[in-house]
Amino acid sequence: MIALVDCNSFYASCHQIFRPDLRGKPVVVLSNNDGFIVARSKEAKAIGIPDLEPFFKIEHMLRRHNVAIFSSNYPLYGDISDRVMVTLQTFSPRIEVYSIDEMFLDLAGMQDDLKTLGREIKIRLWEHVRMPVGVGIAPSKTLAKLANKAAKKIPQCEGVCVLDERHKWEWLLKRTPVTGVWGVAKRLARRLEDLRIYTAWDLATANPKVVRRASSINLERTIEELNGRPCLALEEVPPAKKQIYCTRSFGSRATTVLPVLEAVSLYATRATEKLRRQHHLALTMHVFMHTSPFEPNFHSASTIAQLPFPTDDTREIVSLARAVAARLYSSGHAYIKAGVGLIELFDKKHHQFDLLQPGQSEKTDKLMVMVDEINKRKGRGTVFLAAQGITKPWAMRQKFKSPEYTTRWSDFPVVRS
Repeated sequence: MIALVDCNSFYASCHQIFRPDLRGKPVVVLSNNDGFIVARSKEAKAIGIPDLEPFFKIEHMLRRHNVAIFSSNYPLYGDISDRVMVTLQTFSPRIEVYSIDEMFLDLAGMQDDLKTLGREIKIRLWEHVRMPVGVGIAPSKTLAKLANKAAKKIPQCEGVCVLDERHKWEWLLKRTPVTGVWGVAKRLARRLEDLRIYTAWDLATANPKVVRRASSINLERTIEELNGRPCLALEEVPPAKKQIYCTRSFGSRATTVLPVLEAVSLYATRATEKLRRQHHLALTMHVFMHTSPFEPNFHSASTIAQLPFPTDDTREIVSLARAVAARLYSSGHAYIKAGVGLIELFDKKHHQFDLLQPGQSEKTDKLMVMVDEINKRKGRGTVFLAAQGITKPWAMRQKFKSPEYTTRWSDFPVVRS
């Protein structure tokens, strides 16, 4: 059996952990630059606040309903996610971190009653992290996904749904539209309509070979999964990314080259940090920038550049990114977004350098390890390149940002008796 534990309204719930006065009240979280609604508590959904709606369009509605508004706080979300995952690892030695707020657990060999185990998971996460979750347990990952949705939507489940018998998941499949199946989007659902497949039950009872001809082998595996036959194994070690991008909109338009160069330096640094975390080297990068597509005289520029040798040295990558950005920059434009992508990656462990090119030195490796260790212990950005700038007037808007309660010393909550 496999369990899927999914946090309820994760971003909004992270803010409610340290603001218990907001529990049971509507909360929304905004995207980068406070542009769109990207997360809503169940109370915010209940009063009709739409998802992915521009903030400026519905700000009056949020104020009228006394909705708590927060800017995105990624350091807080990342740390709370780590705490959730560490707590879940006490329930199973085999786990897969599927996303920032979801984890699969292998429950094979568990002797406990599964319903009781699911409730214990909920209780412990609330007691240890104050994070509300839904728990779905089933024989396959696809059924566990469906069980998790049922756990949250069906009040009688009380946050835990166990599909341990065929008649239970058949009952659920008959009441679930095919778009409710993991991996079936609207476009694929329209193709399945030609095969008279409208519900999850229709898909589960369809001829796998016929469905495969109309789609792919992945959907054939989904059919097997819906019938309780697991085809998708747990990915205990997440696969390395084949490309790494860091891109952001500016908090204010850049009409000179300096803020563009500073932003590109920061984005190149962030991408290189991710590169080192997966123990890879980069040889090729993509740099781009553009003005607002909603304004006259839209201007966009991008190019591909190659590093002198495969590297994970922030200095090398930032230096090339700045040089490329300076060539791409064209005066007379107000740039609103830029990005850096590392697109040709090599596994550092197995990469063999050219005989005539020694590549990255051991001294550089040690320096990068030291920089990462300092920033991990003292907080991101403790050690940084001056090329990123100091004041960063172009940085994204975060007018409603909450404190970084668990990752910044100055933001730690203070308890006074």
